[in-house]
Parts: sequence; C-alpha cells; structure tokens
Amino acid sequence: MTSTVPNAVQHADVQQPPITMFGPDFPYAYDDFLAHPAGLGQIPATEHGTEVAVIGGGLSGIVAAYELMKMGLKPVVYEADEIGGRLRTVGFEGCDPSLTAEMGAMRFPPSSTALQHYIDLVGLETKAFPNPLAESTPSTVVDLKGESHYATTVDDLPQVYRDVMNAWNACLEDGADFSDMNQAMRERDVPRIREIWAKLVEKLDNQTFYGFLCDSDSFKSFRHREIFGQVGFGTGGWDTDFPNSILEILRVVYTEADDHHRGIVGGSQQLPLRLWEREPEKIVHWAYGTSLSTLHDGTPRPAVTRLHRTAGNQITVTDANGDIRTFKAAIFTAQSWMLLSKIACDDSLFPIDHWTAIERTHYMESSKLFVPVDRPFWLDKAVDDRGNPTGRDVMSMTLTDRMTRGTYLLDEGPDKPAVICLSYTWCDDSLKWLPLSANERMEVMLKSLGEIYPKVDIRKHIIGNPVTVSWENEPYFMGAFKANLPGHYRYQRRLFTHFMQEALPEDKRGIFLAGDDISWTAGWAEGAVQTALNAVWGVMHQLGGATDSTNPGPGNVYDEIAPVELPED
Repeated sequence: MTSTVPNAVQHADVQQPPITMFGPDFPYAYDDFLAHPAGLGQIPATEHGTEVAVIGGGLSGIVAAYELMKMGLKPVVYEADEIGGRLRTVGFEGCDPSLTAEMGAMRFPPSSTALQHYIDLVGLETKAFPNPLAESTPSTVVDLKGESHYATTVDDLPQVYRDVMNAWNACLEDGADFSDMNQAMRERDVPRIREIWAKLVEKLDNQTFYGFLCDSDSFKSFRHREIFGQVGFGTGGWDTDFPNSILEILRVVYTEADDHHRGIVGGSQQLPLRLWEREPEKIVHWAYGTSLSTLHDGTPRPAVTRLHRTAGNQITVTDANGDIRTFKAAIFTAQSWMLLSKIACDDSLFPIDHWTAIERTHYMESSKLFVPVDRPFWLDKAVDDRGNPTGRDVMSMTLTDRMTRGTYLLDEGPDKPAVICLSYTWCDDSLKWLPLSANERMEVMLKSLGEIYPKVDIRKHIIGNPVTVSWENEPYFMGAFKANLPGHYRYQRRLFTHFMQEALPEDKRGIFLAGDDISWTAGWAEGAVQTALNAVWGVMHQLGGATDSTNPGPGNVYDEIAPVELPED
C-alpha cells in the first residue's frame, strides 16, 4: 500500500524542493560533489600510475575504480564472480535476449541522486516501476486471509487499509518528527537535520520497528499492525523488517527511498558494465581512450583468497590464481562477512572494534523467481460468470499473505513478450523457498496465485524456464543486504566512518571499507555509490592528494557533519 507520508508535509500552493538521500546521519551533498566542474580531487604527479586494489566488482567497486582511474591511479579490480554484484540482470534460455529479470536491485528512488549521476553519465534510461498502487501500475490486488480487494488507487480499498495508512502517518509524525525532518532534508538544512536526528538516535537506537509501532497510540490495534506488516507502504509488506532497528526504517521514509521508484531500461547490470567500458572525457596520466577494461585487458582479477599487511604498512593481496600483489592502498567493497570466512585475513587489517562491527553486521535474506510469458495478458479485461465485462484487469500487481507475498508484472508494451516476478520475499519468507528448485518454487507459486485468480491460466502463457535466486545461498553474498538490529548504531558508525583514518594507528590505515552494507542506507544502490566516493577520498588523501578548495570532499567537511557519536559506557 502506498504511503501518503511524503504528501503530509506538502501544500497545494507550495512547490516543495526535491528530496535526496541527504543524511540524516551524514548530510553531505554527494550529488553536488559529483557535478562540480573541478572534479573530485587530484593526486601528486609522483603517484600517477600507482596501483590501488579494489576488491569487489559490484557497483561500489566499479564506481571507486572509475574515479581512481580518472585521477591517474591504476585500480586493480578483483571480482570473484561477475561485474555487477547485486546489480544482476539475467536472461531466459531460448527467449529473446531483450527479455530480462532483475535478480538483485530492480527499483531505484529519485532521491538516489548520486546514483542518477552515473545512470546519466553512461546514457541509461529509466522508467516507472510498477509498485503496488503506484501511478504507473494499472491495478493492484491485496489478498489477505483469503479475501481479495481490487484497487487502482488506495481509495478503492476498504476503510481499514486507509486507517492503517493514516496510523502509520500519525506514528511517524508523533514519534519521529517526520514533517520537520523531511522538510529539513528537502532544504538541506544541516543544523536542523543534526538537531532532530541526534535526539532520535539517542532515544530510538535500542528500539525495534515493531516496538516503535506498539508504542504509538495510533497503532494500538493488533489488527492494524498485522495488516501494516502484510501490506505495508511503498513496496509492500514490511513485517520482515519488524525485528530491525526503527532507525533503519526512518532513514528510508525520511528520504522517500521507498516511493516513486524507477527501473533501469534493459537492466541495472548495464550500469557497472558500461562504467567498466567507459572512456572518460577528462582523465589524468592515462591516454585518451583508456577504460577500466583496457587497464585489465578486458577481465578483472579473480577472487581474493588472502589479505595481509606487509612491511611499510602495505596491503598484500593473494588471488585465486595464486598471484600475489602488494599495494599502498586498497578498497574492500565485497560483502563484509567475506572477511570472516572466504578470505584469510590478518587481524591487523582493522582495529578490533571494527572487526566486532563486521562480525555483528546483520543481513536480510531475499529470494525472487521470474518467468517469461508470451505477452502482458494481465491487461486483458475480466468478465463475470455471465460473460459481462467487469472493467477490471484479469490479473494485477499482487500483495498477499500467501507464500508468494509480492507478485510484479513487467512489460515493454502490449505486443511484446513480458516477465512476471511470481514472488519476491525476504527473511523467513525467503527461507521457506530455500530447499526448493526453481521449478518446484514455480509450482507452489502458480498454485497460490491460482487461488487468488481462479479464472486465469498463467501457465499457458509461460514461454521459458523460470530463473530464481536466494541471496542467502549465494557463496559470495550470504544475504541480500544489511539491516541493523537494535543497538547496532555504534557498529554502523564505525564501518561508515572508516574512511576517516587519521585517528587510526598507522598500522591500521590503508585499506578502506565501502559498499552498500557499509552505508547508512543499505539495500539501496545510492549507499554503494556514496561509500565508494568516501573511499576514493580516503585513498586520495592517503596518497597526498587533495580536493579543489571550491569542491570540498566528504572528508574535508567531516568534522562539521560527522555522525552522532553515542557513548560506549
């Protein structure tokens, strides 16, 4: 169910400025940093050509490598699987290559402005994503406890759903100063953002999402909390997030990260792949026409198997081919648990409290299954038992408490083959699918959807085999994305601020953490981009470089906007 929360602070006669993922923990304007004509900074000519290890070829790693290359450094990218990470777009065997499925990230909010910089840079297009009750979604069916409701807008749903939506709005306003924070973020009012957030972090760090709801007078009804968990706001039900820290949820709603989503035409994996091949117009040291691909002879280095420190406080990397290389600096963008399991690491790589933060990182499970179909048949109009038209679509974007939970209908036009995401689930709902093969999953999903749409024969439209993923079972990911539990704020702060290394002992510097699970907004590609830019600033600073005085980087303004620091004792 779409939330009206973002509209709560708007007035018909006032044009609100657009919102970005500007804080609240670190209100730095990454989009302005990227857009500035002076660029991100420069390094001394004596360091030109210096190799920097970039471990992980997902979006964060490729962005970091691309920007380091532009500065005149030589990024050496290590990737265990394929470029893209959780931006993974796959095809269907035997089907038109243009028919694709997004196994990882598939929807991006307009507030992801740093991400949008790179989308525009490589010439990709976006289009509205068909979330429940979104303007671009023809229709939505909410099916709970065996009862289905068809809607094109929230007003078509029974009153209880609007009551739940209003309860959520009131809960945010009363318990989290929503209007004030949303407005401060729109205006990039850093002092006000920090004032509001400091109080909330101290007050709510130990609170779960569910506890936050229960403490609200507007959510005293268990029935309302249950419906909210199953149907939710923006992208659907959020009960799988109920055990997580409420601070994680507030970061999403303040920045409208869960609304107005766009999909990348042709698939999101194109973004890192195009950056890999892109030849920057402005580049230092390297010849015009240089790209990350040409620096690597077309292929990144293989998986890293060992990381350790060597004399001179350098970082030595061993890869799966047995090749050993030593670097002045390294950026680690892969899933952080890899440092605990698949990569042999020296304890001396990080301070002990950072190791604790890595070990305590909590990841969400997630699974999807897609099938290709001959056409977007769901746009056919339904008829009643007497053959009279009802005016309704035969099938809709579906939210349900059945096994499928969320079903998305994706098309490129009425006369073209299309794709159905039969099921998108998280956490316990994802684990229920884990033992089943793709075909076994599909059969259960078709049965569930057949109970909601008894007159619709989905199977007769399927033109190829299903594709599926369970991110918790992917050997280089072990989960979909980070989600802090109550009390984890201090851990996240250590990981995010790791790029600021002057306060660290010299023997703990030189390797920089990045990636969406290091960010405050894990699960969103924007966080991968922001932490990549932090790490680029860190490497530049370590090698004696600096930003232009007219375009200060995240490290230059860190003391003014550093995340709230909670006491340890």
